[in-house]
Amino acid sequence: KISGLDLQWFRLDDPVMGGQSETTHTIENGLLHFKGTINTNGGGFASIRSKIPESVDLSSAKGFRFRIQGDGKTYKFFMTDGSRAGPMSRNPSWQMDIPTSKGKWEDVEIRFDKLLPSFGPRTPDDVSKYKFDCSQMKEVGLMLSLKLSDGSSNPKETFGEGIFPFSLKVEDVELLEQ
Repeated sequence: KISGLDLQWFRLDDPVMGGQSETTHTIENGLLHFKGTINTNGGGFASIRSKIPESVDLSSAKGFRFRIQGDGKTYKFFMTDGSRAGPMSRNPSWQMDIPTSKGKWEDVEIRFDKLLPSFGPRTPDDVSKYKFDCSQMKEVGLMLSLKLSDGSSNPKETFGEGIFPFSLKVEDVELLEQ
């Protein structure tokens, strides 16, 4: 939920590019559970996304706050303008890494001024050419990927290798007001 409104999550995994990773997600009593299996043979990412309800006003927000329980992997939070932000897109997705501790509940703050522009797995050479505009953001998501938000490799210690499971639980999503 954001501002008391339910989010309608859907998955977008690496099979769109020939990969074999699989994601499921459940929502029970306000707890989002994003889990699945990553297969790095031909791929290496799994994500869930939701449109941001039109009635949610991000203009007075400086970010999001939520609680997570992870598995020791480094995930990414991202926002997009709703167009498919990829290597060929004109519009970046905006990303921030979320390191997790195995089995431990942690508070996370995602500040809009800390998000990095990204085109697929690549961060532009000159990030100063891109300006985050929260009024243009239409989609929010979570991802586990071979690449971190800055485009560098997600190390096997915080990603995995071969075929492996993952699990991230999220609750208490709220806007951070200015």
